[in-house]
Amino acid sequence: MLEVSSIFVSMAILIFLAYRRFSVLVLAPLAAASAVLISGGESLLGYYTQIFMVKLGDFATIYFPLFLLSAIFGKIMESSGSAKAIAHYLSEKIGPENAILAVVLSCSVLTYGGVSLFVVAFAVYPIAVELFKKSDTPKRLIPGAVAIGSFTFTMVGLPGTPAIQNAIPAQYFGTNTFAAPGLGFVASIIMFVLGMAWMNRQLTIARSRKEGYGEHRETVATTLNEENTPDFWVALFPIILVVLINYACVKWIFPQLDMSYLHQEKYGNVDIKNVASNWAVIVAVFTAVVFLLICHYRNIDVTKCLNGGATDSLAPIFNTASVVGYGAVINALPGFVLLRDGVIALSSGDPVISGSIITGILSAITGSASGGLSITLEMLGSQLLTMAQQLHISPEALHRIISLSCSTLHALPHNGAVITLFAICGLTHKDSYKDIFVTSLCITVVSTLVTVLVYKTFGAF
Repeated sequence: MLEVSSIFVSMAILIFLAYRRFSVLVLAPLAAASAVLISGGESLLGYYTQIFMVKLGDFATIYFPLFLLSAIFGKIMESSGSAKAIAHYLSEKIGPENAILAVVLSCSVLTYGGVSLFVVAFAVYPIAVELFKKSDTPKRLIPGAVAIGSFTFTMVGLPGTPAIQNAIPAQYFGTNTFAAPGLGFVASIIMFVLGMAWMNRQLTIARSRKEGYGEHRETVATTLNEENTPDFWVALFPIILVVLINYACVKWIFPQLDMSYLHQEKYGNVDIKNVASNWAVIVAVFTAVVFLLICHYRNIDVTKCLNGGATDSLAPIFNTASVVGYGAVINALPGFVLLRDGVIALSSGDPVISGSIITGILSAITGSASGGLSITLEMLGSQLLTMAQQLHISPEALHRIISLSCSTLHALPHNGAVITLFAICGLTHKDSYKDIFVTSLCITVVSTLVTVLVYKTFGAF
């Protein structure tokens, strides 16, 4: 009993202090240490240097190129005005009377193209303020609209999205970011339709109460500068490029190449299926970065963009890697074996169900979709795949549903992206968290459950 309670105590420490805005770089090892001490672990330093740091390093080694290129891509999209050009174009076409839809679609296009959600929030926020003011839509609804477009279907649902939450499962299941596209579209439609329905209902209620935009003191710049912004199609092309090259690499290019050299010991004796998806995203985003530099080198400070992107990539990857290290320590404790076996037993050995439950729980605990997903697959990835193969369950379906599951409970109040979004908007949890709770937590749970039912009925497609 003490072994199990040690895990929950460490999780409570992690959640409480993360909500108080302590850095996860400090919290993760402290929370892991508390679990080890309470459970009576043999060696605290052994757990820290031989388990925590090793797994942290493994994650950073595999995914740093993806984080680095994505951060640079987002920085150039922001500095060149491309991100704002896309958002402004969509907002003009849709109109201020549909301000919520315009913000959702603007965020969706940018995040599906690989732009960091933090960059998206900064880029779209000035447009959102302009639209919401013109239509006298309550400002408190902006975070909910941004969350739908950034935290939900473009993160884990739409096939091919280069988001890390969609790339991680491929490393363990030998799949790619386009896995089970039909199931992904089903989940995406549910997230979008129900999310918009909720936001429109909130707007209707606000209108009935005569609630308008309100008086607010802005915490970030909201003045739109349209000088030197590129044409919409020029701005959009790098995003199209990311999706097309990603698809071409995993479907045509890599399968045609002789990759037998990967089985040599110096390359880790891996199969191309285990690295193809990661490689495809790297090649796609790198190509888009080169295109952006060629198009905009006269209008941007190239050195500043490259250096700024490199710096911006460090905090996200090490925050996530620290959470992965924490999960590795928890996985090594005797109490976790009891919890894991209990969940698997409750799900009757179904890897889709057990994997989804564990992923959702760990995402909630860490306040991180990628963190919860990484911990689950680091601990259980090979076991889930073996169970799936024994039951003739498609690895593609396992990829898509477990990826969806990491989005179900991650958007709790201590989630870093939620806290950052409120800071950008100058709002509080009291003002706007209800909309994020419904659109990015409740509705994602519903969409995942429906997708599982669709899979059980019709199979993967």
